[in-house]
Amino acid sequence: MGAPRGRGMAISGGGLILILALAFITGENPLTLLEALNGGPSASVNEPQESGPQGAPSDQLGQFASAVLGSTEDVWTQVFAKSGGRYQPPTMVLFSGAVESACGFGSAAVGPFYCPLDSKLYLDLSFFDELERRFGAPGDFAQAYVIAHEVGHHVQNQLGIAGKVQNAQQRGSQEQGNALSVKMELQADCLAGVWANQSKMLEGGDAEEGLRAASAIGDDQIQRRSQGYTVPESWTHGSSEMRTQWLRRGLDSGDINQCDTFASGQ
Repeated sequence: MGAPRGRGMAISGGGLILILALAFITGENPLTLLEALNGGPSASVNEPQESGPQGAPSDQLGQFASAVLGSTEDVWTQVFAKSGGRYQPPTMVLFSGAVESACGFGSAAVGPFYCPLDSKLYLDLSFFDELERRFGAPGDFAQAYVIAHEVGHHVQNQLGIAGKVQNAQQRGSQEQGNALSVKMELQADCLAGVWANQSKMLEGGDAEEGLRAASAIGDDQIQRRSQGYTVPESWTHGSSEMRTQWLRRGLDSGDINQCDTFASGQ
């Protein structure tokens, strides 16, 4: 998913400084003040860990996520080099509960997201448990797909696609903006498949794990679980069928040129 929009609580840098100042003066916990401003309980904030050239997390699941990120860097560096470009890898921020990004304040409820303003992808590792328990999509490759999808948004940002889509969304209606968001998400799915194809990490059954995960988090499946019916014009990520189709296209082709969702009918 892209940067958090309309979900969680967005706090400007100045607002955060003000909250911290008030906390210092009053002796209140900053999270208590955040809760009061937000009108409800705030998520707990733990010190985030960044994974990139400077270091990697020490826990096993964090190391796995870092290894996947390193693999995406290898693949996309080669892909960009073939067309004369230079890939600038993102940083991955592992957090628990909530995190402050350049795109605003994100909580675990937002799910994994990429922020184009700081070129970082944000991941609460507890989402992997939710992926298995709530969505019925366990497995290492299902988890790797989630990371590779967010890296796909970074690739879109580097190619200038994200900026063009954002400009178009600002000019269009809400429904048109949602349709563009769907194309962005489907393209990120396809790019995740391209990575998987070129990384040579796939083993027997891995592709099915990724496809099962893509299907489980389709907008239609989520809406059916939450409200019992679907509203296609409100979709922002695409249906289960769409998501598996585009992930499969990337998996089968390993070709970034096969990921032009904007030229397709979807």
